[in-house]
Amino acid sequence: METLHLTEGAPPVTWELPDEIAQALADSGIVEIAPAGHGQWRVAAGRKIGVARVREVQLAITPKVRIDRLVFMMGYAQAPDFWRDHTVAVDVEQDLPEALAEAFGRLATRALEQGLLHGYREVEETLPVMRGRIRVGDQISRRYGRNLPLEVRYDEFSADIPENRLLLAATVQLLRMGVSATARRRLQRLRLQLADVTLPPRGTGMPAWRPSRLNVRYQPALHLAELVLAGQSFEHRTGDLQVSGFLFDMWRIYEDFVGVAMREALGAFGGESSLQHRLHLDEARTVAMRPDFVWTRGGVPALVADMKYKAEKPTGFPNADLYQLLAYCTVMGLREGHLIYAQGAEDPAIHDIAGADVQIHAHALDLDQPPKALVEQVEGLAMRLVRGVVGLAKHHETPTTT
Repeated sequence: METLHLTEGAPPVTWELPDEIAQALADSGIVEIAPAGHGQWRVAAGRKIGVARVREVQLAITPKVRIDRLVFMMGYAQAPDFWRDHTVAVDVEQDLPEALAEAFGRLATRALEQGLLHGYREVEETLPVMRGRIRVGDQISRRYGRNLPLEVRYDEFSADIPENRLLLAATVQLLRMGVSATARRRLQRLRLQLADVTLPPRGTGMPAWRPSRLNVRYQPALHLAELVLAGQSFEHRTGDLQVSGFLFDMWRIYEDFVGVAMREALGAFGGESSLQHRLHLDEARTVAMRPDFVWTRGGVPALVADMKYKAEKPTGFPNADLYQLLAYCTVMGLREGHLIYAQGAEDPAIHDIAGADVQIHAHALDLDQPPKALVEQVEGLAMRLVRGVVGLAKHHETPTTT
């Protein structure tokens, strides 16, 4: 299989591709692709990272953010209490799926060294003998007064518990991705160890688990398993060709990380932080809007921000981000709004909106930082923004690159 390596934000790579494969990739929307003549195509990464394949061609799309920092951002957005104090070693030279497979295989193997974790789970069955408790309602509605069989409910001590199901689901997901032979062998061993565990049905979401003293040895692997399952299994068919892959949206990773880090930082100030806040542009409530982050005090919006991994500049609307924030500020009656870009997407600036008495501040976050510094950067920005709101600072600060 031929592998085309692309890097997010890098110039297009010219590659020879059959027309039908190029068309399938174009239809999938995974990459930006244009003809270069003589069977050559210019291919550039789009908004997704990960691995995709069509027939004998594989695309490996690498983020411009280092893999270890990307994994931290993904994890912190899901479980900040855990990831604030833990790091997961990943190979920064590998593509994302391979790095996840290697790290997960290592952590899951360590978790299972002492054997599978067991726990009690509630089981409902129809049995010819009594076990546990009779489900009276089901017995009456299904058996119409007959004594046997019995509709029962009982607690079973089993390895088929959410923690093991989560590990199995992540193992199967990674095996579908076409990882290296070394990673595949380790994952296959894990699958055998989990042979008595039920794979969660598709579409049912992740198995729910809670940290406890009983599953401490599992927790690093469980948190990484959640990241694996947060990826999108992608399938798209064009004619007889199927494009499949395992992909992540960089804009969503960035948006989720910054939003959660802002929420954590502002917890000390009281109020309430809302991610993907729901409101409407019009009085009839027919035009929905979803600001990425809103902080309210006493139920009244006091701070609004949108996270932008890249500046949105659709054709004909080169300043779409500004229009969007102005709409949020207008509806919520705020005099300030904030755009939080990844550094390099847009320069820090203050925009005084003519005739609206609204200021829109553009800030930039440097993602090329170790995990601790990355969180501190967002926390520092959050503090500066909220102090202006609560009156701890009398003058607006000029946005700086943080």
